[in-house]
Amino acid sequence: MKKRCTIVFTIFMVFALLLTGCGGDENLTSPSNQSGISTKDLINKNAKSISTSFYNTLGLKSDSTVVATGGNNHDQNNISDWNDIVSVSAGFEYNIGLKSDGTVVAVGWNKYGQCDVSGWKDIIAIAAGFDHTVGLKSDGTVVAIGDNNLGERNVSDWTDIVAISAGGNHTIGLKSDGTVVATGDNHYGECDVASWSNIVAVSAGDDHTVGLKSDGTVVAVGSNRFGQCDVSGLSSIVSVSAGASHTVGLKSGGTVVAVGQNALGQSDVSNWSNIVAISAGTDHTIGLKSDGTVIATETNRYGQCDVLNWKNIEIYDEWK
Repeated sequence: MKKRCTIVFTIFMVFALLLTGCGGDENLTSPSNQSGISTKDLINKNAKSISTSFYNTLGLKSDSTVVATGGNNHDQNNISDWNDIVSVSAGFEYNIGLKSDGTVVAVGWNKYGQCDVSGWKDIIAIAAGFDHTVGLKSDGTVVAIGDNNLGERNVSDWTDIVAISAGGNHTIGLKSDGTVVATGDNHYGECDVASWSNIVAVSAGDDHTVGLKSDGTVVAVGSNRFGQCDVSGLSSIVSVSAGASHTVGLKSGGTVVAVGQNALGQSDVSNWSNIVAISAGTDHTIGLKSDGTVIATETNRYGQCDVLNWKNIEIYDEWK
C-alpha cells in the first residue's frame, strides 16, 4: 500500500492504496514469551490462510496448496506448484508463502529483490508489503528484504517479536510484552506506536497502523483522511486488518465491522456472519467463513474478489 499506489489510484480512479498488499490480517493472540513453544505451534499462531492486496487474493487450502485470483501481470498467481504451505501473504504484484519447514517461497514482481527469500529459514511468520518482505524468525528476531528507501527494512535490531505486519512504506512489530515497534515512513504518523501497550495484534495499512488491545478494543495512528483511524468505538474485536484507507475488525460473534473509505463498497460488511478471518485490500475486503468458503466486497476490477467458488480454505484450530 505504497504511496506509489496512490498515484495508481488517481490514474484509474479506483484505488487509494497496501500490504499489506497490502493490509495485514491479524488474528487475536496473547503476547507471551516464545521459549518452550515448538516451531510448529509458533507458525500456527501467526499463520494466515487468506490474504489480499492491490490486485490479487490468496487462499490457503486445507491440503496445504494455494489458490489465487486477480491480476497476474507479473505471474504472481502462478502458485500451482506450491505445497506444504502453512501461511500466505499477498504483496503488490507478488505473493509469498511460508512452508511447514520454516522456509519461504515467493513469486511475482521482484524489482527491489522483495522475492529473494530462498535463503530464509527458521521463519514462523511472513508479511508482504508494497515492495518489501518481512519474516519473523523462531527466536523472535526479524529479517527483511526488498526496497529500503524509507527505512522500512531496518529491523535487524528487533528482538522479542511475536508478530509482524508490512505496510506501504513501513513495518510494524509486536513485542512479547504487548508493546509495539515500527520503522519506515512516518509522514502521517503511522509509526507513532511507542506509547501503545497491552496490544495483541497489529496490522499495517498504506499510511495507517492498527493495533488490537487485549480487552478487544482498537487503537490506530496515521492518516485519517477517510476515517480509517476512527476505531475508538469498536469493541469485542478479535482480529483487525488495515487496508489502504479502510480498517476492518472481526467481532467475537463472527460478524464484521469496518470504518473508513467506502466509495467502492469496501466497507460493506455489516451483513457478514460466521466469519473466522478477514483481510483488507486496497478497495476491497475478504472474509473467510467457518465452513471454509470465502466472501468478498467490493471492487473487482482485476478479479481479486472472484472467490465465491473457493472451498476447503484452511481453518486453524485457534479459530474454531
